[in-house]
Amino acid sequence: MIWPGGWALSKGRFVSEKATRSGRVTIRDVAEDAGVSVAAVSKVLRDAYGVSDALRTNVRASMSKLGYRPLAAARGMRGQTYTIGLVLPDIRNPFFADIMTGVNTALERSQYRAMIGISHSSVETEMAMVESMIDRQMDGLLMIGSTEDRENLNTIAQRKPLVAIGHHDPEASGFDTVNNHDQQGAMLVVKHLVANGYRRIAMLSLISGTSTILAQRELGYRRGMMEAGLGKHIGIVNSSQTLREVQINARRMLTGSQPPDAIFCWTDLIALEVISVAKELGLSIPDDLAVVGYDNTMFCDFAQNNLTSIDQSGEQLGLQATRLLMERIKGRTTAEHFVVTPRIVVRQSSTPTSGRS
Repeated sequence: MIWPGGWALSKGRFVSEKATRSGRVTIRDVAEDAGVSVAAVSKVLRDAYGVSDALRTNVRASMSKLGYRPLAAARGMRGQTYTIGLVLPDIRNPFFADIMTGVNTALERSQYRAMIGISHSSVETEMAMVESMIDRQMDGLLMIGSTEDRENLNTIAQRKPLVAIGHHDPEASGFDTVNNHDQQGAMLVVKHLVANGYRRIAMLSLISGTSTILAQRELGYRRGMMEAGLGKHIGIVNSSQTLREVQINARRMLTGSQPPDAIFCWTDLIALEVISVAKELGLSIPDDLAVVGYDNTMFCDFAQNNLTSIDQSGEQLGLQATRLLMERIKGRTTAEHFVVTPRIVVRQSSTPTSGRS
């Protein structure tokens, strides 16, 4: 049914007869409904400088009323698609959900949306994801836990604005980085365990030859052990991230001739699996074995876990990385390197009920 003024009811909304015939609402329809020029609507869509709150509210109300959705391809031809690419190494790690929450919070009041790609910690897959996102004309990239070196990241940054989360490279000039102080975090773990009477402190890390965050955590662990006079007990076991391999390595560590009395795990996901293996072996946590993770994800607080962990503020990392990327997209070229100070959140998994000497 066509109503007076050339309007029709479509999907519960009033749209122009012209839009109904063409199958989509155009920017001109929005301008007519809002009583403004097409140029004004375009400025709102581009989030241009100088647009008043009243104009923005008026135009967006018309967009919502008419069901207007800008075509991404058309926006790309004009120079922006208002999308950013988010490349994750693994979707199973709950810490990445914290980062994504921060990213989404930062984007809430903007026109930007994040598109996610999973690399499975594969260099080839990661680069394929990056190339695909660039081909789709995304305006910028956030790469989490990238295994790329500075040269490759600089090459990517020359093509698209780039922020790397979980990549220590304070001398990088072509892209921004956002990290926590991983070396300090690992030292906090060792200091805490030593204070609670543990001496044979081992570290369960990840097999990854190029990860700067793992290198920094391992360095912090070594420094902490040396400063505590426990250099002879230094032991780093590198495992893949598959749960089966983690179980095998944890069982091997705990059934050896000189098993550790504490294990520092590079991430909470791995620490929770170590707790499971220890309990299967009949060990009491924390009296027989202390377990400490990294990331302070929501599962640490569950009563059956009570996992001590390093809090590196995942949401804040996501927020700050998105802020820096938006600045890059708008033209900033000077590199910034944001670092969060970690803190240890102590729970039952590392505080023995019996005295330790």
